Amino acid sequence: MKKINYKLIFIRSFLLLCMLVGVNQGLLAQGFSVHGTVKDENGEKIIGANVLVKGTTNGSMTDEKGNYTLNNLKSGSTIVFSYIGCLTKEVVAGSNHMINVVLQERNEKLNEIVVVGYGSMEKKKITSSIANINSADFNKGNVSNPIQLLQGRVAGLNIVSPQGDPNGNFTVRLRGLSTLGENTQPLIIIDGVIGADLNSVDPNDIASIDVLKDGGAAAIYGTRGSSGVILITTKTGKKGKARLEYNGTFTVENKDRSLSVMDKDEYLANGGTDLGGNTNWMDAITRTASTQSHNVSLSGGSDQTTYMASLNYRDAEGVLLNTGFNQLNGRLNLTQKMLNDKLVVNLNLAQTSRKSKLGYQDAFRYAMMMPPSAPIYSDSSYYDKYGGYFQSEVSDLYNPYAIVKQNVNDEIKSRLMYNIQADYQILDGLKASVRYSHNNDNTTVGSYKSKYSYYGDGVNRNGLASKSASTNENDLFELTGNYTKTVDKFNMSLLAGYSYQKFTSEFFKTEGGDFLSDAFTYNNLSASGDYKNGKASAESSKESNKLIAFFGRANFNYANIIFLTASLRREGSSRFGSGNKWGYFPGISTGVDLNQ
Repeated sequence: MKKINYKLIFIRSFLLLCMLVGVNQGLLAQGFSVHGTVKDENGEKIIGANVLVKGTTNGSMTDEKGNYTLNNLKSGSTIVFSYIGCLTKEVVAGSNHMINVVLQERNEKLNEIVVVGYGSMEKKKITSSIANINSADFNKGNVSNPIQLLQGRVAGLNIVSPQGDPNGNFTVRLRGLSTLGENTQPLIIIDGVIGADLNSVDPNDIASIDVLKDGGAAAIYGTRGSSGVILITTKTGKKGKARLEYNGTFTVENKDRSLSVMDKDEYLANGGTDLGGNTNWMDAITRTASTQSHNVSLSGGSDQTTYMASLNYRDAEGVLLNTGFNQLNGRLNLTQKMLNDKLVVNLNLAQTSRKSKLGYQDAFRYAMMMPPSAPIYSDSSYYDKYGGYFQSEVSDLYNPYAIVKQNVNDEIKSRLMYNIQADYQILDGLKASVRYSHNNDNTTVGSYKSKYSYYGDGVNRNGLASKSASTNENDLFELTGNYTKTVDKFNMSLLAGYSYQKFTSEFFKTEGGDFLSDAFTYNNLSASGDYKNGKASAESSKESNKLIAFFGRANFNYANIIFLTASLRREGSSRFGSGNKWGYFPGISTGVDLNQ
């Protein structure tokens, strides 16, 4: 009998098993294939959809029949399906080698209602360049001006901040300079009120902002729309139980950097004169500034009445000493439905009170020029005439710290705006609207140069005070009619309107010097000796002008595929000379939905 060699059998079996494992691993390394079809919700095959293995460059596109094939997949790979206008979908590849996918249409953005001139439209039907930013997309953080909500959010809209000055004006440019005149900033419209002041609305009260970027969209506003239009819509109440909300923020702000200037040692090494001090002038006139804001709102309503009331308080310090403001805003938005909901009346009421310390921005300039070897104060009796502050007495060179400490520059503003609009549904598809709004801005500015101030001629005039008061009123009346009609796949919307706006402004200013004391600053001008010696001055003015316009717009839409918008405004102003008081402003745009 032949003896069995179990050891040899074991070795051969082990080798065979290794060979089988190696072959199997080789097959796994080569991967497997997946194929299928991509369709939309209506069962239509999608051509050109992207199919990609997540995290790799292994991808494909669907052909004219909506089919695709992917090779060299590994078990557990995630396949990403995407197409323009549809929601992206991810599927994990398992043992199934056929994966059919249905992509859902992305409707939420296209169906958004966007505010346009004298109305609103669905985003997918707009043929001109309009950017819509909702509150969820606004910039967060230390926002003291509503325009900051848009910084970096709208292509072509450039916003430059006033560099740490909370009272400074933001520079806003849309598509660069569009005119050589002074009206280079976009037209501001708040809840339909043309030419409203941005500071009359608190950032917390804004629901959405729409930017009309091109001529086709802005032409409906005539001359004032040449630099673009920014439409601001404030928050309104919603049906339901009363809802009380509070929002508060606290922020601090510091200068990020300053121009590189010599310190005392470098200044002396380069031939400078030692004036007995060692001062970093930029540090001397700046501080860590804090800002706090508080917003309380109450909203709610019923089927017939909704309301939204808010109160906002904002206290902002400037990085420069003695600059900043505190502001109180109150707003009420009320909507009332009547006559079986055929008549809708909207009332917007806003009141703003703001007290500002404007300071003197010249201090930054002289902080760059003043020698670092100079002291802030001097013990020498010679400088008593400057209140103890050191002054170099060189032409156009002043102690920057003395500028911000010795002098006063204040502003008080009060704004009142009320806006009432009534919309009446005359017939099915035919609606008439009438609006009346009134704006009243009162501004008082008081400044005082100390009798010890070398800056601003305070020393030479023995104290110099000035006070000015200005009032600007704006009355707007508008009447519009809107008609919409749909026949089969053809839809049209027609708008016609009339606008009348009157502007009235008054201004008064007086200035005088020669005071016995700095105690009154600008609040007791009768103490000025200049009114007796004839050196005092006064000026005043009053003017008014009117702007009248007739306008219309037509929107046509065929099967949500082809869109056409045309508008025309005939506008006249009393500011223009005889024979040139009226002008025409046309606009036209068209579009095609390539997905359809």
